[in-house]
Amino acid sequence: MVSTPPERDVDEAELDVTERKKWAAGIPGVATSLRRGVEQMGALRTGATLRLLNQREGFDCPGCAWPEPRGHRAAAEFCENGAKAVAEEATRRRVGPEFFAEHPVAELAERTDYWLGQQGRITQPVVLRPGATHYTPIDWSDAFELIAGQLRALSTPDEALFYTSGRTSNEAAFLYQLLVRSFGTNNLPDCSNMCHESSGAALAETTGVGKGSVTLEDITRADLLVVVGQNPGTNHPRMLTALEKAKANGARIIAVNPLPEAGLLRFKNPQKVRGLLGKGTALADVFCQIRLGGDQALFQAIGHLLLRWERERPGQVVDQDFVSGRTEGFEEYAAHVADLDWAEVDAATGLDRAEVEQVARMFAESERTIVCWAMGLTQHKHSVPTIREIANVVLLRGMIGKPGAGLCPVRGHSNVQGDRTMGIWEKMPEKFLAALDTEFGITSPRSHGLDTVGAIRAMRDGKAKVFMAVGGNFASASPDTAVTEAALRACDLTVHVSTKLNRSHVVHGRTALILPTRGRTERDAQSSGEQFVTVEDSMSVVHRSRGRLEPASPDLMSEVGIVCGLALALFGASHSVPWASLSGDYDLIRDRISRVVPGCTDYNARVREPDGFVLPHAPRDSREFTGTRTGKAVFTANPLTVLRVPPGRLLLQTLRSHDQYNTTIYGLDDRYRGIKDGRRVVLVNPADITALGLADGQLVTLISEWPDDPTGVTERHAHRFRVVAYDTARGCAAAYFPEANSLIPLDSTADTSNTPTSKSVVVRLEAEVV
Repeated sequence: MVSTPPERDVDEAELDVTERKKWAAGIPGVATSLRRGVEQMGALRTGATLRLLNQREGFDCPGCAWPEPRGHRAAAEFCENGAKAVAEEATRRRVGPEFFAEHPVAELAERTDYWLGQQGRITQPVVLRPGATHYTPIDWSDAFELIAGQLRALSTPDEALFYTSGRTSNEAAFLYQLLVRSFGTNNLPDCSNMCHESSGAALAETTGVGKGSVTLEDITRADLLVVVGQNPGTNHPRMLTALEKAKANGARIIAVNPLPEAGLLRFKNPQKVRGLLGKGTALADVFCQIRLGGDQALFQAIGHLLLRWERERPGQVVDQDFVSGRTEGFEEYAAHVADLDWAEVDAATGLDRAEVEQVARMFAESERTIVCWAMGLTQHKHSVPTIREIANVVLLRGMIGKPGAGLCPVRGHSNVQGDRTMGIWEKMPEKFLAALDTEFGITSPRSHGLDTVGAIRAMRDGKAKVFMAVGGNFASASPDTAVTEAALRACDLTVHVSTKLNRSHVVHGRTALILPTRGRTERDAQSSGEQFVTVEDSMSVVHRSRGRLEPASPDLMSEVGIVCGLALALFGASHSVPWASLSGDYDLIRDRISRVVPGCTDYNARVREPDGFVLPHAPRDSREFTGTRTGKAVFTANPLTVLRVPPGRLLLQTLRSHDQYNTTIYGLDDRYRGIKDGRRVVLVNPADITALGLADGQLVTLISEWPDDPTGVTERHAHRFRVVAYDTARGCAAAYFPEANSLIPLDSTADTSNTPTSKSVVVRLEAEVV
């Protein structure tokens, strides 16, 4: 039986704190997956849908981008969060015209993202007219004409912003950027701007390719895996299976994180009897509980020690052939780290000197090392230098372009990497733009467009008047919530292509449209027959995804159909791009992709191979670094950054609950961290709670402090958070996003990548009067 959506919203007074888990998955993971599926889809639909998840003839998980095994796949090739993501999309709950007639937008604006998302799938396009109180139905053709009219009325195409979520397929992303560039702007902000932009910037500079250099098979071949600033148990649970295989093959694992996360302590594999009934597999051999932002100092210290040991034992630590033949900048780097200030390393990391040396010894002894990381590294002001330091250590040891070794940024959204490959970037290189122009007979703009932070500023300042998003929940995903929401409300038109309700639909421009789209689980029948789409996983494998369920409503359009429908309304049938034929046959889109996108030659044939195909990556494939300025891998000398906070303050990071994926809130329980029936918590070390004169369980206001100029500080407030004593690093705290996004200043961004600094927010905690 399918449950009905909740009538009342979250009551944080019911929040309970229970024992933290010391292992991940197991029977509770299986039970939760099945329960959520049955609640949303019913028993039969749950069984039929999960059977096809991440299978060759099925559909790609709409959650994370962790790759599927090549060759044999398990019967249940999914995790708990993947099952939750599918249940949310394949739910039988519906949001139709009667729902919008019953609920004025002002009322919906008071609801949480959790309540909005639990109402179900949107069944037809709706519009909010200027001055109206309710969304009302609108025909697709009228919706497209409304958007096209607003776009044509702009004084310049750069007054429009076109956002993209990482769940968009390759075909839809390729056409979307084609529409935007045909219109005349490169304003293509996307979710990558807020997560792994720092990884891409650092890797492009040091290796010439802004993507990871390992395969899934490499993970199981490594003898040392270093997992930094990442919580795979919640954010990429299927990674635990690969780590378990690596351990069985003799690998050692180092976990570096401010929080002890259950998924890196012990894994109970639900597909094995030992995982269901036994103790499971212990994963991390070493856990370094580092201070927030201290990772750069750690890797700089590792490099310092490796070079010192190399001087003591020449040729035994540094891969001299690799360094001399395939890299540049080594002498400058070596001179820089030789003068390492250990007192600064101690202050930045909070680690004992012996811990740092132990980790460095493990690097020195390993023959096949992989370093993995996620947003714990990418969302600091010094994120790009931090990832450069990881690259420095990997280059010293020659750990790139060999089996079982390399650099592994673990990306989140299921196709965020594919979207970038397909051209969703505000500053695509000339080679791509020239190929696009030749293929379609258009003239793409060459001036760089706006990223996410730039887009918010443009709306805030009245320089952008139309905002369109394909997927995502921009209002909740972005920093500085009050500024972001005011910016969206200042627009003449906001448009959201979505499957379900979210906060962005109730933070609207003067006119607002919600265009409901088919999900990845659903059949996509077009004029030429049933279609499939393609996606690219976190390790550059491109493969098919074909939905099998009937669409939630006959009034839904595919993302491809929506993009093409808008393009026809905007440009007309005589445009040089054959939008109508592309919409009816996705093979025609892939033929065009094969002639524009590097590495995608013969796309249609290769993607029909059982496991798809792997995009080329010169450093991984041949130890060539053709993408760098000199054709060699680049060592960099980076000034050491130490994050210091004033007395009585903490350094706050935002993170996910186990019951959410990005801004989609599946439920109210963070099972591994022992948080139940609520989300407004701040995790603080018990010693810090005492030092601040607070008590476990006390309600506080979180106040972030941002220096606007040399003499002034701007404060941002988030009220009624419950203090939870937790074993996080001293001086550090954690709270869930999007609830804590309001504390992140729009102007606090990473150098080079411009990513919001969601992992290093200076806050003070003030007791609230109950």
